[in-house]
Amino acid sequence: MATGHTITTAPSTVHVEITLNGEKLAESDRPVLLDESGLPTRYYLPREDVRTDLLRPTSTQTTCPFKGDASYWSAEVGGEVYEDLVWSYESPIPQAKEIAGLMCFYPDRVKLTVDGEH
Repeated sequence: MATGHTITTAPSTVHVEITLNGEKLAESDRPVLLDESGLPTRYYLPREDVRTDLLRPTSTQTTCPFKGDASYWSAEVGGEVYEDLVWSYESPIPQAKEIAGLMCFYPDRVKLTVDGEH
């Protein structure tokens, strides 16, 4: 890891809702919060709390030296496709094992509400 770069994860009971153009994509009371140096808190949600029926896997893959290899999904809402809106680390490196298989949305591309706050 880079000197001074940290990642921390913590299970939480905050209420998280993800909407896009009025369509609810996810709702959870059991996110895992990931805090990483230089980035806003990310909310990783259990797959069963995500409307996976609206998601389609894409061929996009990225590698993060602090979390591992990520896979991506696009969302189809109201007949429009939003490319690579969601990602997941199916088999993260050991330091990020708490987010394995959980899904995270780009917060600047969806409406993210945490305990009623936008």
